Amino acid sequence: MSIGIIIMRRAVFLALALIIAVFLTGFIIGATGYVDNVVKAIINEEVRAYRQALSKMPNVNQSYVDKLTRSYQQMLVRTYGLDKPWIYRIIPLVYSTLIFKFGDVQQTSVAEVAGFQLPAKASDVILACLPRTIVMITVAELITIVLALLIAPRITFKIGSLADRIAVIYAALTNAIPVWWLALVMIFIFSYRLGVAPQQFRGVIKVLSTMSSAFMAGNAVSFFSSFGNLLSYVWLPILTIVITLLGPWIYSTRAMLLRIVREDFVLAAVARGLPQKVVLRKYILRPALSPIMTSVLLGLAGTLGGYIITESVFDWPGMGTLYYQAIASGDPATILGLTYILTLVYVVARFILEVLYVALDPRVRL
Repeated sequence: MSIGIIIMRRAVFLALALIIAVFLTGFIIGATGYVDNVVKAIINEEVRAYRQALSKMPNVNQSYVDKLTRSYQQMLVRTYGLDKPWIYRIIPLVYSTLIFKFGDVQQTSVAEVAGFQLPAKASDVILACLPRTIVMITVAELITIVLALLIAPRITFKIGSLADRIAVIYAALTNAIPVWWLALVMIFIFSYRLGVAPQQFRGVIKVLSTMSSAFMAGNAVSFFSSFGNLLSYVWLPILTIVITLLGPWIYSTRAMLLRIVREDFVLAAVARGLPQKVVLRKYILRPALSPIMTSVLLGLAGTLGGYIITESVFDWPGMGTLYYQAIASGDPATILGLTYILTLVYVVARFILEVLYVALDPRVRL
């Protein structure tokens, strides 16, 4: 069987996995009644507030209040679509999601994460939150990966040395520290004690909006000015994430390389007296490219889902916060849209890995 056919088969399987994931998500939020229960609770709260407001009006008959309240409740039921069975609401929404028509946001709390007000489209809300997650979490993960790939190979031939022990201790320490806990400490020190970082990070919404407008208008001065403001917001979250994730990344990369260092062909290369750099580049890093690239691509793809608790600590309106609000408020269009986008990113990353395996590993080609 040719390599092209193998790659095409895997692409088809990944596409099927994507479709199944979206349909299962729609089935779960529909058949279990989760969204309906959340929406009913929201409707009851809105109806209660409406009745209370009417009751405070002077000279209002109670029967008139009851009539208006029932009419308002029926209007909300029709607006949220609860007058129809879940399958008539969810299945068309799933199909629309698969063709990138995500529908409208139903809950105000979801739109507010993106800085919008209703009415708002789920696609616009997701596109507004995605860059915030990228500049905070994806960039931090990328910096962490680069540092790990620079440090780990340098201690590969120095197992048991002082540098290796420091790396192992640092990895064990940072692996035990939650990112959100360190975020609290960093905010306390740099924002409240030293005053060199913002105390409120939600201003990044306006900064990114200004950057986008300046870029579209071709205004370089405004763009770079906004970029400077963006750095003042993101440096502390990025530093926090890098400090926490660098240790585990160094340790995992070191472990991948150590498995190869003990192979016979590496020991033979060292015995022949080849320079350490040559052994590292040709005999260690090259065989380790496949697992390293797997960790890198899947790690970067996973960052787009955001860090819910860490974003909450920094009050950072990213994808994690959006996903949490969508689930908490039962907004089906946003839940399905986020599931589709994040699964699609994972599927694309997996497909890229399949192609890279063929290019990097001769054993796969055979």
